[in-house]
Amino acid sequence: MRVILQKDVKGTGKKGDVVNVADGYAKNFLLKNGFALPANNSNLNDTLNQKVAKDYHKEQERQKAKQLADQIQGKVITLKIKSGDNGKIFGSITAKEIADELGKYGLSVDKRKIEIKEPIKYTGDYKLKVRLYEGIFAEFVVKVMA
Repeated sequence: MRVILQKDVKGTGKKGDVVNVADGYAKNFLLKNGFALPANNSNLNDTLNQKVAKDYHKEQERQKAKQLADQIQGKVITLKIKSGDNGKIFGSITAKEIADELGKYGLSVDKRKIEIKEPIKYTGDYKLKVRLYEGIFAEFVVKVMA
């Protein structure tokens, strides 16, 4: 029997796959537990439409991320913070503070996507990278001033 999987099923296939399985397995396990739908024309057409819509939305999201990366690329962000005489700041600069500062420029970035290799504890210039989407990065400079 041909079925369209609605969820990943170990040993059978991934969500959205059309697979041939034994009739008993399909009726007694896959269909009964909601793991699959019968592969008739209506269900195949619905699955195809869902896949097309998902691909479209993914592409739109990728385009937005690319546009945001172009805006962030090469930007210099200045953070003023209290520091000691030797340039050591009190505490450290966090990704949240950097994300908030980017927000002031109209660039909304999730703090978890900002890659800080080592804690920022001294004044100076730091080159950081933000991961916006799979394979899309933007580099910018954070200038920490006393």
